Amino acid sequence: MNDNILLTKNIPFLFKKFVIPSVIAMLITGLQSMIDGLFTGNILGPNAMASINISLPFVQVIIALSMIVSIGSQSFMGLSIGSGEIDNAKDAFKTSIIIISSVGFLITIVGFIFNKQIAIILGSSELLLDYVSTYIKYVALLAVPASLSFLFGFSTRILEKPEMYFRGTILSLFVNIILNYILIYKFKLGVMGAAIATGTAYTSVMFVVIWDFLKKESVINIFDGKFNKNVIKPILYNGSSEGVNSLSSALNAFLFNMAFMRISGELGVASFTAISYIAQFGTIMMFGISDGIGPIVSYNYGSKSYERVKEVLKLSSKVIMSIGIFIFVLLFFFGENLVNLFVSGEDEVVRLAVDGAKIYALAFFMNGFNIVYSGFFTAIGDAKSSVIVASGRGILFVPLGIIILPQIFGVDGVWLSIPFAELITFVIGSVLIKKSNDYMDKN
Repeated sequence: MNDNILLTKNIPFLFKKFVIPSVIAMLITGLQSMIDGLFTGNILGPNAMASINISLPFVQVIIALSMIVSIGSQSFMGLSIGSGEIDNAKDAFKTSIIIISSVGFLITIVGFIFNKQIAIILGSSELLLDYVSTYIKYVALLAVPASLSFLFGFSTRILEKPEMYFRGTILSLFVNIILNYILIYKFKLGVMGAAIATGTAYTSVMFVVIWDFLKKESVINIFDGKFNKNVIKPILYNGSSEGVNSLSSALNAFLFNMAFMRISGELGVASFTAISYIAQFGTIMMFGISDGIGPIVSYNYGSKSYERVKEVLKLSSKVIMSIGIFIFVLLFFFGENLVNLFVSGEDEVVRLAVDGAKIYALAFFMNGFNIVYSGFFTAIGDAKSSVIVASGRGILFVPLGIIILPQIFGVDGVWLSIPFAELITFVIGSVLIKKSNDYMDKN
């Protein structure tokens, strides 16, 4: 594997080749739900848009399970190939396909049959219940192919072809826009049309990324390898932090929806939905960097090229700081213009969202570091540290902030929960990164 570009090309070259397509692909992936918001918010109104956000935790569960296996197997395969253990990488890929297909089928059954019960659990009001349950029902139908699209898409990086997933996401973007227009605007299918459009868009990625995995000469493909129960644990362990990231998104969406529904009703949920769509751009860019550096880090860490690993981390830190400042300025100074894209004419929703955006924006000075730190630990196989960082910014400190801060600051306290969680996590993550660097310096 000495001729592998991940081990031989300079880091800035690899950063451009792997990270830029990853960032763009993640941005396009994140646009899928935003496109639903644009169509439903402007055609069907703020209640329909809010219902999609209430449904988001269910979608995030699908994505979380996909990410656990996809990122976990990518990390495992990268480390295995970097250390010359090709058969382990092949087994990991075949095992991952079986796991994702089985879990996705179960999600389809549960979502299709119990959609109303799930909608109620997620905090839907009676007014939004039909919207929410319908969205869940039809998104669930495409859980299996959508989940497999993540696995095959992320695995293209192991084949040194990150541009394939990028191309797949471009196709998915056009599919989503066209189907939303046809199903919502032309056929008047409402949120059902939005759900079908989004599920189909995720699935369409497969038509671009699968081809190299159908070639037996590819280092990993669908023919080689076998189901190996021994690789399940390291795959799930390595990918656990990515699952935590997605599950925490689901948990946080649920908690924020509940908090805003209690304090300011459906309008509060709609305002949060508008801001979350906008902030999602910045957050997804950070995740794109995290995912893009994954194979570079895992290959080089597996081959003990520690100086190259540290160089990747330093370059990533400079980029995420620049992005964080840009997103802060965007949210703080241009929040009203952006919110009006989703809920034009809804003055109260706009006011709540604009006020919240200025507080939410503070998170972008820190969240990029936390996201990249978590992805970095996953790439080097340090799942424990990765889970600590991912849990801190999502599962642990956001709920704590939502419990405490609104009692002091009212509705502003709900918005402040995100910067609060990111700040504490940043301190913890910085300590863990220093320990990792110290280890590499000694070895």
